Amino acid sequence: MGVPAFFRWLSRKYPSIIVHSVEEKGKECNGVRIPVDTTKPNPNEVEFDNLYLDMNGIIHPCTHPEDKPAPKNEDEMMVAIFEYIDRLFNIVRPRRVLYMAIDGVAPRAKMNQQRSRRFRASKEGVELAEEKHRIREEIIQRGGYLPPDEIKERFDSNCITPGTEFMDNLAQCLRYYVADRLSNDPGWKSVTVFLSDASVPGEGEHKIMDFIRRQRAQPNHDPNTHHCLCGADADLIMLGLATHEPNFTIIREEFKPNKPRPCALCGQLGHEIKDCQGTAREKQGQHDEFADTMPVSEQEFIFIRLSVLREYLARELTMASLPFPFDFERSIDDWVFMCFFVGNDFLPHLPSLEIREGAIDRLVNIYKDVVHKTGGYLTQNGYVNLERVEMIMQAVGVAEDNIFKKRKEDDVRFLSRANSSSAGPSDRTDSRGMKRKADDSDSEPEPEDNVRLWEEGWKQRYYKTKFDVDVTDEDFRQRVVKSYVEGLCWVLRYYYQGCASWKWYFPFHYAPFASDFKDIKGMFTDFEKGTKPFKPLEQLMSVFPAASGNFLPQTWRNLMTGPDSSIIDFYPDDFAIDLNGKKYAWQGVALLPFVDERRLRAALADVYPDLTPEEVKRNSLGSDVLFLGKSHPLFDFIQELYRTESHEGTEIPPELCHGIQGTLNLDDDPILPDKESVWPDNHFHVIIKCLFLFIFRIPSKVLKPGDWEKGNREPWRPQLGFNPNRQQAHLDQSSFRALSYQHICYILHNQALIDLVGHSSPVPHANSS
Repeated sequence: MGVPAFFRWLSRKYPSIIVHSVEEKGKECNGVRIPVDTTKPNPNEVEFDNLYLDMNGIIHPCTHPEDKPAPKNEDEMMVAIFEYIDRLFNIVRPRRVLYMAIDGVAPRAKMNQQRSRRFRASKEGVELAEEKHRIREEIIQRGGYLPPDEIKERFDSNCITPGTEFMDNLAQCLRYYVADRLSNDPGWKSVTVFLSDASVPGEGEHKIMDFIRRQRAQPNHDPNTHHCLCGADADLIMLGLATHEPNFTIIREEFKPNKPRPCALCGQLGHEIKDCQGTAREKQGQHDEFADTMPVSEQEFIFIRLSVLREYLARELTMASLPFPFDFERSIDDWVFMCFFVGNDFLPHLPSLEIREGAIDRLVNIYKDVVHKTGGYLTQNGYVNLERVEMIMQAVGVAEDNIFKKRKEDDVRFLSRANSSSAGPSDRTDSRGMKRKADDSDSEPEPEDNVRLWEEGWKQRYYKTKFDVDVTDEDFRQRVVKSYVEGLCWVLRYYYQGCASWKWYFPFHYAPFASDFKDIKGMFTDFEKGTKPFKPLEQLMSVFPAASGNFLPQTWRNLMTGPDSSIIDFYPDDFAIDLNGKKYAWQGVALLPFVDERRLRAALADVYPDLTPEEVKRNSLGSDVLFLGKSHPLFDFIQELYRTESHEGTEIPPELCHGIQGTLNLDDDPILPDKESVWPDNHFHVIIKCLFLFIFRIPSKVLKPGDWEKGNREPWRPQLGFNPNRQQAHLDQSSFRALSYQHICYILHNQALIDLVGHSSPVPHANSS
């Protein structure tokens, strides 16, 4: 989600949701590293059933890391990705499902953000190269020294987009990787592996959510399934809550905001490129600029326990004396919805709502105040009650003027304190917020703010500056509000049901004010039915700058640069960035033209015939692929299917596949004869289309009375592992009875532990008491 500060705010307000992962390391024996035995119980003292990987969060740091030397070539990148997945598998140890989802073609609402990011990345890359050249010349002219600038091809991270050769190669490499692990790693032998590569439409995390929703909809779904989702985006927390699964955990790298980064010119720590003075001459002859300057340390992982967050929210959202029955799950949905107002990937945040200023707390307080007037909840099953939402927005609107004034007062107070040479004891009361801002402060002047929201006339200046219209133009303001209302309905539907429209997007760079939300009840009815996603190469044409045109076919690329191109205006060489009250360019708004779908398709119609067969293949849409090891219960069933003449559309027997249901469409060539050395013959990969996927146990409560106030105290450090009292576990009869059903199944299949506890009775059925 587009809320950089959301995770920081959440972890400080609800600190007990986070624990450090316990990670076993492989041992060295005669110079050979022995891999970790992932068949053993999880050292974090919790057994996970399903592990979902939002792969783009893995691909980016493995291909162009910020804290260590970059891989030298594509092969090293693939190896880094494999090692990252291995490490996650070691920590989580899923027992049923591993689902790897790579971003496919995205909805138009998301493509606008992708377009902004990719144009920015290209612009910043050019500017960085120019700055490095200029500063290098200055250092050399004043007698300083820098190692010779190695001429090497810069890795263009824009290639991590559906439709490129890189993504096609990645999909093939992951297939071989999964095949190898199913054949050689005992921890994988009974796991059902799904790969949803970039040919499958949809964002990775939303493909995962669609998989989970389909599981929940089936009669065979086990409500005690423990899910673990890997990813760093804040919206994964919202998506996890939206599933209403009681056992949902997110794993991500530990966030370290003050982690030092090396100078982009000399590679040394402790300064930025603008302050670079060069390196010592004795380093002459060293060609790896990061070799001795950049400490390489393995990043630690943390767990975010959504079951504990639900405990916090249950206390915060529970309301008494309501004119309607209180439903905690409905209040969770409303909380997720209200978080959309402070920012997401599809809509700009409202000007008066900033996460750092307590916007979510403000919304929750308003929500609890007006709920008696609304007569019910704001949302239901992914649909929005706009009449009730208007009450919330109007309450925010009443406070907007004071919010803007207080924001200015806080900024003035901060600058006054920052400029003061001595800080007394009283100044330390706000040390946490002061430290964050002090880290950002430097000698650069503050950007000019022509809107001045803290002064009278702010609404007139805002609309004139941002939209070039007069505030009295009620029709235009209503159009902006209508589009934003549509966006709120689209985003909620996207989170709870899937993509309601592939073509809808918010057609403005800025949001309206909360006070503009008037008479919105009839502003939205429904989305256009039957819309389809772009094809991969069409998305590349929509999100790439001309500088990344080398990933496209030649005649398509010419449409980005040719003077006679009918869509040349979609690819400006330069564009303005409106800081919009922020200090740094990356925080600003990229004022790029929106792509007109009809004009784009008309232009592409002339170049479609130029595609080669390989390009046609990369431009097609695919399906999820299922991998099974030979010891998997479903293996023999599928092997028999291959012996029958008609096997299309066969339903998966849920009893053979951890309760998963769906339709199998078998690959015509499950074994690749020309790849026998790397592709074992003891598994099949199956194309899956239209996947559909005991007694319910409420998770044990974790929070104690003192935990409610813990978020207000500093310093704070997450505990290690899920068990706060980490002692050596002794497996006796009492602890055996306390284990989960999945853990009992594991123990009963491990003869050594069976002998240890002396227990050999049959496994109790999941539905038994």
